[in-house]
Amino acid sequence: MESRPKMQSNRKRKHSTTKSPKTTAPQNPYPGHPRPTREECSSVRDDLLSLHGFPQEFIKYRNQRSQHTNDVVQCDEEEKESVLDGLVKTILSQNTTELNSERAFAYLKTAFPNWEHVLEAESKCIEDAIRCGGLAPTKSSCIKNLLSCLLEKKGKLCMEYLKELSTEEIKAELSQFKGIGPKTVACVLMFHLQKDDFPVDTHVFQIAKTMGWVPADADIKKTYLHLNQRIPNELKFDLNCLIYTHGKVCKRCSNRKVGRQKLEIDDGGCPLLAYSKNCEVDN
Repeated sequence: MESRPKMQSNRKRKHSTTKSPKTTAPQNPYPGHPRPTREECSSVRDDLLSLHGFPQEFIKYRNQRSQHTNDVVQCDEEEKESVLDGLVKTILSQNTTELNSERAFAYLKTAFPNWEHVLEAESKCIEDAIRCGGLAPTKSSCIKNLLSCLLEKKGKLCMEYLKELSTEEIKAELSQFKGIGPKTVACVLMFHLQKDDFPVDTHVFQIAKTMGWVPADADIKKTYLHLNQRIPNELKFDLNCLIYTHGKVCKRCSNRKVGRQKLEIDDGGCPLLAYSKNCEVDN
């Protein structure tokens, strides 16, 4: 008895691949606001560089950007940092000082030799390791969720695949993880993926408003969108690091009490006064 050939179904098989998030180019919320200009961005960068020098805490990332641009292979093992390392570092830096967040990350890496151990650990153990960074339960939950979702989606705890994506694709990808907000995404883009982006924290936001780079009623989200449209890509990294640093030490620009900093600048020593006066004239 002859066996009949199996009939092929016309139905297409469904693949279990996860759909990539849709990406759309962001629009400037203030298209009629002409500031900052390229010349103004360059001038502010130069003025703050003369006042502060380039901040030591960002030198490593600046060097990495230079090596990335020039296709230089990094040979120093201590300088190597994975994208996942950078993302967790950024999560730990939320609502705390740089010193405390660095300690929290160091304690976490000491307590757990790799990210697989962190995923398998009890939340209480992770909280204990990162407690010095503040908000330990919240940050522990965010890290555990990130690792769990990453393993489920990619099959391994590695985020190096982000290096192959465009800036908008990276934003869409990272925004899918619970607890990863726009500022965290922007910091990862700029510091750990060597992309041209301009994060906006409270320091940058306050200074941008003081100088009239955004309308007086702007919020942080719209400020981020506007500045990323207006500031030239080649100036974003240095300018962001310098404005952030200046905001921590200048009482006037930060519009808040300055903590225990090595340098405090009074009104007369602030080079951004001229730009603020321009803002008053414009208004």
